[in-house]
Amino acid sequence: MSARPLLSVRGLSKSFGALKVTDDFHLDVPDGELHAIIGPNGAGKTSLIHQLSGSLKSDGGTISFAGKDITRLSMVERVRRGLARSFQITSILEGFSVLENTALAVQARSGSSFRFFAPAASEAALNDQAMAALARVGLDDRAERRAGSLSHGEKRQLEIAIALATGARLLLLDEPLAGTGHEESTLLVELMRALKATHTIVLIEHDMDAVFALADRVSVLVSGRLIATGAPAEIRTDSQVRVAYLGEEGAAA
Repeated sequence: MSARPLLSVRGLSKSFGALKVTDDFHLDVPDGELHAIIGPNGAGKTSLIHQLSGSLKSDGGTISFAGKDITRLSMVERVRRGLARSFQITSILEGFSVLENTALAVQARSGSSFRFFAPAASEAALNDQAMAALARVGLDDRAERRAGSLSHGEKRQLEIAIALATGARLLLLDEPLAGTGHEESTLLVELMRALKATHTIVLIEHDMDAVFALADRVSVLVSGRLIATGAPAEIRTDSQVRVAYLGEEGAAA
């Protein structure tokens, strides 16, 4: 891992009226790390991902990526810098094929407008790159299928392929195992393990077995504040964390 963090967050804050959803949040994620963020219901995890991806403007603080300040950049500009969020409802066009969905991401990376998506999958160069992303997630044999016909787990795989097709260097994965069955979740865990070899990952996940199996480090968020960061073994035994979250895992979401 490099000495300089790939992602560096300082003093990030966000409030909705009197409710603070992100409260003076600090985080450094080195290149090559899978960093999991856990916490109970209402901890502010999704709001944090929104802020990191650029879909939610922060009230204060800074976000740096690859040594550059991206705090004021739009979500599209952040994607083009190499930071992509997966698992957004709008990331899949269910009426289009799996290949067309992925080719769109390749097209967007080149600076083309999404308004020109109709011919995207007809271009050989786009197809080749899209197929490479689909092969990486194990969906190359589903390329011609309509995206809406995929199973829930396969849609999760497609969303990862779309993120990969943007040329992402860092993946923000928001609850990738939510709603998946045992076989699908096992496949997705193995996929994330393989992606660790080539990508930096920030993972929000409620499946503690998956978190502790995959993460290099874990941060715990409670009421918008970071209460602990450390190796999985350290987080497991941290008394403050156990009281705030792990001891109430069955009620967390």
